[in-house]
Amino acid sequence: MSVLLHLSDTHFGTEQPRVVAALVALAAQQRPDVVVLSGDITQRARTCEFRAAKGFVDRLGAPVLAIPGNHDIALLDLWARLTRPYERFATVFGPDLSPVYDSPDLLVIGVNTTRARRHKHGEVSGSQIARVTKLLAAASREQLRVVVVHQPVAVPLAREQPNLLRGHADATRAWAAAGADLVLGGHIHLPFTLPLEGLKRRLYVVQAGTAISSRTRPGVPNSVNVLRWGEVVETGVGPPQSRVHSGIRCLIEQWDYCRQEQAFVRTVVTAVDPERATGPA
Repeated sequence: MSVLLHLSDTHFGTEQPRVVAALVALAAQQRPDVVVLSGDITQRARTCEFRAAKGFVDRLGAPVLAIPGNHDIALLDLWARLTRPYERFATVFGPDLSPVYDSPDLLVIGVNTTRARRHKHGEVSGSQIARVTKLLAAASREQLRVVVVHQPVAVPLAREQPNLLRGHADATRAWAAAGADLVLGGHIHLPFTLPLEGLKRRLYVVQAGTAISSRTRPGVPNSVNVLRWGEVVETGVGPPQSRVHSGIRCLIEQWDYCRQEQAFVRTVVTAVDPERATGPA
């Protein structure tokens, strides 16, 4: 089985040390094959914040696929924003702003949806949509096909629609037709899993909350996602919403930080239909 740990919106500069320690412990427990960091890694794109992020990801014990978020472009340093917006990000995570992780079980495609000219809104261009479509079309049937963006491509609440990624409709339509299974994102600090209907095949939008930052929404704890791809055999344990059944090929687990236990605990499991997850309809 392959395991993907999905983190977002760490906002280093506002991190909580106890939550950081709990997340490092979760990574040691789950032993992910890859860690996906879907943007807003820092709060103000300061060098010291990126340095702290580097120290953190080095403790996770797995390859890291990271894309920038709008907070990872300097806001107050206008000259840096206009002339070298991703220089500090690249120093830590490399110059590739749209990296790809390719293994026998997983194809994870990063997309840089930030724009230096925008304050917070994201955008996906036609050429970016085409690039992802080409990579998806070349995936093997055995791979779980995952696209990573920062701003969400779908939201469950009408009041969140201003935060949608510009170009999301064209992107989801093309990526679903090309065989995508999941689109991971962050930005709005609201975790959820949402199936998109009306496309050529079902596509799941998987959003992570803020992983370790104090910038949580009221009533929404720090959270991360653990994705499992492979044969699963598990008995019902815990509350009903966290139970799964044997034979499911893909599980999307939401893990929330529990202040009483000072640990991340699994709260919700969504099982993806393997018929839809392993090949185009």
